[in-house]
Amino acid sequence: MGCQHHDPYQDSTAGGARSFTVAMPRLSFGRGVLDELGERASWRGFTRVALFTDPHLVDGPLVARATRSLAAEGIAVTVFSDIRVEPDDNSVTLGAEFLTGGSFDGLVSVGGGSVMDTAKAAAAVAAHGGHIVEYFAAPVGAGKAIRGPVLPHIACATTAGTGSECTSISVIRVNALDCKFVIASPYLLPVDAIVDPSCLDSLPNHALASTGFDLCCHALECWTARPFQTHAAVADPRARQLIQGSNPFSDLAAREAMEIVSRYFVRGVNDASDHEARDKLMWAASLAGIAFGNSGTHLPHAMSYGVTHLMKDITTEGYPVPSPFVPHGISVIVNAPSIFRFTAEGAPERHLEAAHFLGADDSGAAPDDAGEVLSTRLIELMRATNMPNGLTALGFSEAQVGALTESSIRQGRAIANAPREANAVDVENMYTGALSYW
Repeated sequence: MGCQHHDPYQDSTAGGARSFTVAMPRLSFGRGVLDELGERASWRGFTRVALFTDPHLVDGPLVARATRSLAAEGIAVTVFSDIRVEPDDNSVTLGAEFLTGGSFDGLVSVGGGSVMDTAKAAAAVAAHGGHIVEYFAAPVGAGKAIRGPVLPHIACATTAGTGSECTSISVIRVNALDCKFVIASPYLLPVDAIVDPSCLDSLPNHALASTGFDLCCHALECWTARPFQTHAAVADPRARQLIQGSNPFSDLAAREAMEIVSRYFVRGVNDASDHEARDKLMWAASLAGIAFGNSGTHLPHAMSYGVTHLMKDITTEGYPVPSPFVPHGISVIVNAPSIFRFTAEGAPERHLEAAHFLGADDSGAAPDDAGEVLSTRLIELMRATNMPNGLTALGFSEAQVGALTESSIRQGRAIANAPREANAVDVENMYTGALSYW
């Protein structure tokens, strides 16, 4: 099946980009690499580090391993754990104050996306001042640029989904608006990523299902995103963001991540003792992070923010977080089948390829079938891992579709990265299509 979505040698569209940039941290992957943290930090010249984690991990074995490894190298460690799951601007403010008062020469995060994103954002505020909201794009913030380095950051992932250890992106909830927004800068990229799949050995099945759909959608959105040549050229290479559209490098990582999801996702979720499957999923999460860190996501993530903005009176089993709470991966996947039915018209071959990588039955499928084939496969994976049946299972009704649309339409950067242009009416229709699937 040929791919004509982009060609790195073809001319850009009028005014479009003619080049793309690839960035990723030094990545260490394998069982036991968390115990190498001290040696990695010493090699970086760290002598006094701030270790960011969350209240659920701070007294557990993973943080103990990290601090023990750092101490073995003579590195002083001070722990900050006042981090909200699904992080907010208050956590960032507290984290920035912690950093500015500590004379640290290095930053370590041990946790999932909430921890790593808080660490990135706090480092930016500590280095360059202001409030994190100022760094969001208008109309939410002032579009303040991060114009220089922040504290060097070693990110240690403990879940298989976010990929934040490999990205220059931080997603933070703004409490005043009760909604998430994104800041991005090459300076936010960790210098090292430590990815130890043994961290998943004790991760509950439902948590792996949620994070796994985050990695799945990262890869899928990267593969189907607008090609980099269709994005506006940036004259100053120092100002070039890494959210730049699909490109040959992001394709490599996204394709492999989707193929791992096809083979190992259901296995890893349904059998916590299947270390082969869980190790593969940990690798796929980092691959998907590398992919979207160099291309960007689109509509499934944009529309997920409407869900987490307007959710009411709901908790998710197994998460010790007060209501309302919907894990990020669930907020993304509940809309995805409906979204890809819509976006397939913009890049049908890419959608068919993605369905194939994810293990869909695509025999005899034509381009016009792409959206349905891909959506059917996503629904199969949702059912096999006990995901909610669309928005109604999260407490939403058709009466709230307009409000969901009004919330998510503010995510202009992600929406503009989709392979098919979408206006408010299109978003309303996608939310309506996501109310239930079976």
